[in-house]
Amino acid sequence: MTTDVYAQYFAAEMTFNGVKRRAASVKLTSDSEAGNIRYTVSVSFFPYTSEDDFAVSYDAYFEKEIFSATGRRSKKREEKFLKDLRDVIDSLAGEAGGKVFWERPLREERRG
Repeated sequence: MTTDVYAQYFAAEMTFNGVKRRAASVKLTSDSEAGNIRYTVSVSFFPYTSEDDFAVSYDAYFEKEIFSATGRRSKKREEKFLKDLRDVIDSLAGEAGGKVFWERPLREERRG
């Protein structure tokens, strides 16, 4: 079962495949199957050409596995991952030439 533990949209900047991106979708995702749990952090940059444009493009998508083991979801573990989320996303985005503007959320956060 795949669950977005945390998801939120932010203003961002990046040019990827010749297209200027002005927003990013940031996620912490858990994936559990057959007694195993895996957590990933991801960021997807997209054009955001108008206030209602949340058509996330998947060519500027970057992901990092941050945990994988036998077990199940843990609220305590997830809180630690959320504390480290910005640093991990900043690293992923920076490696790709992008930047997320954390002080400029475009939507409220969602938790699952």
